Amino acid sequence: MATQHLSSALPVPAVSPAYPMAKPGYGKRSAPGQQPRTRDDFALLPTREQYVAGFVDHLPDGAEMSVKQLAKQLPLYGQQAVSTSLKALSVAGHLRRVRCAVGAGDEIRWVFRTFWSRTARDNEWWNTYLATETAARTAAPAATPEAPASRDLAAPAEPPAPTPVPHQHTPHQVLDAEPTPPTREATSAGHTGATGHTAPSPAYLALARLGRDDHRLALSAHDCTALEPLATQWLDRGVTLDYLTNALTAGLPAQVDSPIGLLRRRLIDKLPPRMPATASTPADAPTRRLLVECIDCGRPGRPEALPDGLCRPCHQAHTAGGQPSPDPTQIAAVKAHMANLRDLLKPV
Repeated sequence: MATQHLSSALPVPAVSPAYPMAKPGYGKRSAPGQQPRTRDDFALLPTREQYVAGFVDHLPDGAEMSVKQLAKQLPLYGQQAVSTSLKALSVAGHLRRVRCAVGAGDEIRWVFRTFWSRTARDNEWWNTYLATETAARTAAPAATPEAPASRDLAAPAEPPAPTPVPHQHTPHQVLDAEPTPPTREATSAGHTGATGHTAPSPAYLALARLGRDDHRLALSAHDCTALEPLATQWLDRGVTLDYLTNALTAGLPAQVDSPIGLLRRRLIDKLPPRMPATASTPADAPTRRLLVECIDCGRPGRPEALPDGLCRPCHQAHTAGGQPSPDPTQIAAVKAHMANLRDLLKPV
C-alpha cells in the first residue's frame, strides 16, 4: 500500500448532470460491501488523490471512466495528473482495472472495466473478489456488448447474480459460526483414508496439490482428509478447481506456521453462495478469466501477479520512486535493429 498522510482536502467538484455516461455495458462499476459514505473517506490520501477519489466516488455506475473525460471535469488537474492519481488510488486499494473476453464464437472481444471501492481493500481481498467475478461470469451466459471495447473501462450490460463479498481480514478475526457439518454422502463420496477402496475426490486432490505448488501449504494425508468436507462444499456450489485453488493461495503471508489452520479459516470465511441450477455452465463453455490491467503501463496479468494493480516492473519503479527497469528482450531487439541499420548504411 502507498504511504498515506494527512492533508487538507479540496472541495470536490459536483458531478454535472451532463457528465457523459458510457455506452450500455461500459463505465464505472462499484465493488460490493463498501462502508457508508462519510466526509473522511479519503482523509489519509494526498490532496490531489482526495480530490480525484471524491469525484470518482460520486459518479454513478456506468459513468465514463477514461482519463481524458475525467480530466475535462476536474479543472485543477490535467490528464497526466489524473492518470498518476488513479495509479495512487490503485495502490491505496480503491481501484482495479481489468479486461475480460465477452461474446461467443467469432464475436469474442476484449472489454475493459474499472472496479471502484470507496473502502480501501488489500490485495488479498481484490484477488478473491476478482476470482469470484470470474466464477460468476463462467456460470452465467456470455453477453455481447453493444459497443466495441475501449479504454472506458466497463461493466456488463446485464449485471450478474450477486457475488459473495470477500472477507476483509483483521488481526483479531473471530469465527462467527461453525461450518455446516458434511453430509454422509459428501463424506463417503471422497477419500476414505486407510481403506483405499474409494479413489480420492477432486476436493482431496486439490488440497493435496497445494503443497506441491507452494511449500507453505504442504498438508499431510490426515490434514487433507480433515479439510476435504469443507472443500467439497465449494465444489458442490459450482466453483471450479482453479477458482478453489486461487481462493486458497491468493495473498499468502511470507511464512505460514499452520497450513491446515490457515486453509480451514479460508475455506470457512470465503465459502461462495449457491448458484441457481439454471446458471450451470455447459461442459464445452470456455472459462472467461478476468485479467487485471496494470494501472500504469496497461500490461495484463492474473490478479495475484499484479499487486496493488501494478505489474512487477511498474511496482518496482513505484516502490523505488524511479523508472521501471527495461525489458531485456526489448533491449536485444533494439540492438539488433540498430546493427541492421548500420549494415544497410555500409558502402557497397
